Amino acid sequence: MPAVHPPAVFLMGPTASGKTALAVALVERFPLEILSVDSALVYRGMDVGTAKPDAATLARAPHHLLDIRDPTESYSAAAFRDDALRLMADITARGRVPLLVGGTMLYFRALLKGLDDLPRADAATRQAIEADAAQRGWPALHADLAQVDPATAARLAPNDSQRISRALEIFRLSGTPMSALIAKAEADLPYRVLQLALIPSDRAVLHRRIAERFDAMLAAGLLDEVQTLRRTYALTPDLPAMRAVGYRQAWAHLEGEISGAELREQGIAATRQLAKRQLTWLRAWPDTVVLDCLADDLEAQAIETVRAHLQED
Repeated sequence: MPAVHPPAVFLMGPTASGKTALAVALVERFPLEILSVDSALVYRGMDVGTAKPDAATLARAPHHLLDIRDPTESYSAAAFRDDALRLMADITARGRVPLLVGGTMLYFRALLKGLDDLPRADAATRQAIEADAAQRGWPALHADLAQVDPATAARLAPNDSQRISRALEIFRLSGTPMSALIAKAEADLPYRVLQLALIPSDRAVLHRRIAERFDAMLAAGLLDEVQTLRRTYALTPDLPAMRAVGYRQAWAHLEGEISGAELREQGIAATRQLAKRQLTWLRAWPDTVVLDCLADDLEAQAIETVRAHLQED
């Protein structure tokens, strides 16, 4: 008989959909351990602008993969996959169940499907792309990407410079679209995975939550946090950490490039765009159990679904 894979749970959703609160409720009900699936929560000192769980929350439900990099360092989907597989094996060996929680969909995909040997970064190619963008603008390069790799372009915003640059770089170096290279690399994850997707029934309510949360971040000291990071580390605005939503806009405000009102407006708009991209991923994601993150009985639905999954043979 084939070996029975151990269980795991994915809890995926857009920003401000209530993933952390639901994850904590699940941890308090079942023998689960949380692994964060978030490309910004890995950075030390980036607490306010990432809505990192506070000390009280972490005491109730410890998280793996928080605060594992300085904001001057990079962290990739490949590094995440290595870390997650190691931690999942450790959690399973202790008789517990991995609960992977977050909104960085590329990381979830890397874990489920594996990663191909994509071409390494090439400074000359990247400089040529950035020079082209300086002349024509990132939306024009996004249009170029749509011609050669429509699948990747469809999930990227026209001003997502970091990802557009990388996708064009891969195509120029390999002659093959990044989406095709990734599709070749499918690798089964040795777990029986329940995939929960938090999708709001009313987008306007999610937008209101996003605005309220960004206002709360400003009130909690987002600008002070970025100033402290700038004093502590040799940061530049092109670092992945400082290109995160909220931090990019805070940096521009501290540089005098935008006003306080523009900081708020642009930060909320960028967060809404992030949520839109996350929802685009999720709506095309196979084998998910969709839960309305606005439902009054969300917690009860999730608990029953997880209980059934953990009781399966």
